[in-house]
Amino acid sequence: MPADLHDRLLAARAAAPSYPEVGATRGGPLPAGYAHLRRRVHLGHGPQVLARAGRYVLGWGSQLGTGFAVYPHAPAEEGATVLLRLSLPGGRWPRLVIPCRVVWTVDRPDRIGFAYGTLPGHPECGEEAFLVSMDADGAVWFEVAAFSRLSAWYARLGRPVAQLCQYLAIERYLAAVAAAVADPAVHR
Repeated sequence: MPADLHDRLLAARAAAPSYPEVGATRGGPLPAGYAHLRRRVHLGHGPQVLARAGRYVLGWGSQLGTGFAVYPHAPAEEGATVLLRLSLPGGRWPRLVIPCRVVWTVDRPDRIGFAYGTLPGHPECGEEAFLVSMDADGAVWFEVAAFSRLSAWYARLGRPVAQLCQYLAIERYLAAVAAAVADPAVHR
């Protein structure tokens, strides 16, 4: 792994979240003053679907399934700092490196997931949660909830494009988890 990536990870580990409402995606209303996104997809029924989807989500499957790399790669664990990396089209462009911290996790018989919050250097400030849940009827759902504001100059400059990119990323997260659950051969 390149030394500069390791140095960026060390700097991210030393940083505090770039927003004050850490953990606000855990439940209740999302905080005011941010754009809110909340989307979900039905995955199937029963505890086996919940367990398979939960393993995939805790293993960063929704991010990996949409083209992000996760460094260092390990299951999501509260307090862990990671760098999400995205290669930009054309191959000659540098990778976008996005520092995040896992702010909460849950692993219960009816809910499995986590949320990460932004750190300085992230193009936005806020939080995204990735939660698989099973309702009383046994229906299993995957939900992504986010609150964010644009923070990087390039994101603010291209506000409509940046907002569209976040929406499309969330749609891709939903599709990646649904596809992984539908294919029992996927073990991430």
